[in-house]
Amino acid sequence: MAKTTYQQLRTQHTFSPPADWWRIRTIDLHTGGEPLRVILEGFPELRGNSVLEYRRDCRDRFDHLRRALLFEPRGHADMYGALPLPPNDAEGDFGLLFLHNEGYSTMCGHAIIAIATLAVELNWVKGGEGEIPLSIDAPCGRIKAYARVAKGRVRGVRFHCVPSFVVGLDRTVDVPGWGRVTYDLAYGGAFYAYVELSKNRFDFDLGTAFYRTLIEAGMAIKRAVAQHDPDIQHPFEAELSFLYGTIFIDPRRQASGCDSKNVCIFAEGEVDRCPTGSGVSGRMAIHHRRGELAVGENLRIESITGSVFRGSVVEVVDYGPYSAVIPEVEGTAHITGTHTFVIDPDDPMREGFLLR
Repeated sequence: MAKTTYQQLRTQHTFSPPADWWRIRTIDLHTGGEPLRVILEGFPELRGNSVLEYRRDCRDRFDHLRRALLFEPRGHADMYGALPLPPNDAEGDFGLLFLHNEGYSTMCGHAIIAIATLAVELNWVKGGEGEIPLSIDAPCGRIKAYARVAKGRVRGVRFHCVPSFVVGLDRTVDVPGWGRVTYDLAYGGAFYAYVELSKNRFDFDLGTAFYRTLIEAGMAIKRAVAQHDPDIQHPFEAELSFLYGTIFIDPRRQASGCDSKNVCIFAEGEVDRCPTGSGVSGRMAIHHRRGELAVGENLRIESITGSVFRGSVVEVVDYGPYSAVIPEVEGTAHITGTHTFVIDPDDPMREGFLLR
């Protein structure tokens, strides 16, 4: 008896793309709700001798693949990606390139937490119970991560970020449509404008009901600060000298018991679902500068989804002209799926598109 169409579809699941289609294999995770698409196979080999050089080469030669993997229909406006790469030297375990809707960031804490989780789960690194250390080269420098393993599973990851520092406190800028805004400028692997609600007269809070408003205000502030603040300058590397985003802060203690809440608007209007690892790193520098956080003390920071990062200051260091801190940030990540993406050369939308 011939199989019905339904019986055929229940048993025939394999699709073999033609030889001229591009195939890229990924594993997806999330850290506190913030997605990460880790590219494992199929991406072209990049030219360079450091993660910063790989970043430049990827931007120049393969940006269409970033768009194809992160934009619709394979992704969405808030998708985030990571490409593992060779380390900068023999002391590193691997490098990591960060991809988002605007381009390539210099640091991403949620990706560090996720990739350290994946490294243990996929046995990229050897270890048993307890903490497993990893040295990960980001465009901003080397990140030391520690995956905590109990009963064979990763239960959390903490990392020490690059030296993080305050550029200026309580600066002001005129923002079209929003008036005069008070902000702090700090670096935690990327530069952010930190905007406390209590120091500004906004008619919104950091809840999901104001999602669209947060994007509009955050991007307006980012553009104004980037245009008018002359001090967004990394002391050693020109490619790190740009404003990545705006972080809104509600400094009140939250009902969840967290010390405060923040929402990061970064790249081209992406909204971070987690508390933002590099953003928390910069916040640790700000709180330490204000005398609100001593070395070894902790803060628990909540995100727009209710996920939580723990932040602290490990030590104080000199970094060029700045008195900086080495911040520690801790969170958890979870695997959500595996994918083999294909790119049909005849598909008119093969490089993706975005709608908001």
